[in-house]
Amino acid sequence: MMQENRRPQDRLKLYRLVPVAKAGDPTWDGAENPGEIIVRAFSAADARVAAGEADCDVTQIDASPTDVNASRDASAFCNERLYAVVEMLDHLGIAAAGPRGVVEGIVLVGTANPTQIS
Repeated sequence: MMQENRRPQDRLKLYRLVPVAKAGDPTWDGAENPGEIIVRAFSAADARVAAGEADCDVTQIDASPTDVNASRDASAFCNERLYAVVEMLDHLGIAAAGPRGVVEGIVLVGTANPTQIS
């Protein structure tokens, strides 16, 4: 996991993932828009990955590692046309006070689109 392999100079920051595509935009491709979420991550790119890891199909107990990788890439949070990532100021030290991952907001069922149909 990324947090375990971090370098000493890396530190967690807070990021807002903000939907930028309108509700009817075909880029959503049937995925639901859960709205804004706040993520604790090492970088803006890592914030997208951390949000993608929270997608429901990634957190299924029976998901294999290959399913997790495919789901992470299919997440709406990883699509720059759907979500912008904005670093938040952290005056209270909240970013360092917890683990990497979603801090606030709801990740809905269906935010990850299947990349392959079985």
